[in-house]
Amino acid sequence: MKLALISFVFCLFTAAPAWQLNFEQAKTEAAQSHKLILLNFSGSDWCGPCIKLKKNIFESAEFGQFANDNLILVRADFPRLSKNQLDSKQTAHNEALAEKYNRQGKFPFTVLLDANGTVLKEWDGYNQSLTVSSFVETIQPFSPTTK
Repeated sequence: MKLALISFVFCLFTAAPAWQLNFEQAKTEAAQSHKLILLNFSGSDWCGPCIKLKKNIFESAEFGQFANDNLILVRADFPRLSKNQLDSKQTAHNEALAEKYNRQGKFPFTVLLDANGTVLKEWDGYNQSLTVSSFVETIQPFSPTTK
């Protein structure tokens, strides 16, 4: 029983993918690991659909397992509350990413990129009928590790 509980807890922690903040570092890591980059523009403390996308898709075990094997995750967050503000360097970095990949300022906005930063697919908003499986299935054809 104790071993089963330890195994379950270990699976929970290994399934949770890490979100990076540095896009250039993510590109380097993606090139080295032959993975794609999933860039998510989020308003973590004001955007309801962003919060639901994070909770229902990005925090699911199924997505975490797929992401760990196939994706480098980058979050460009744009919080509004003063207590959640990012430092000026990170804010400038996120704004530069938005200038390049999210010029309309949509939230949530998710972009699938190759290691060179070329856009492969975009998701505008969050459709509540979107399932983790269908989201993963739209990424799989682009992934060099699942072909």
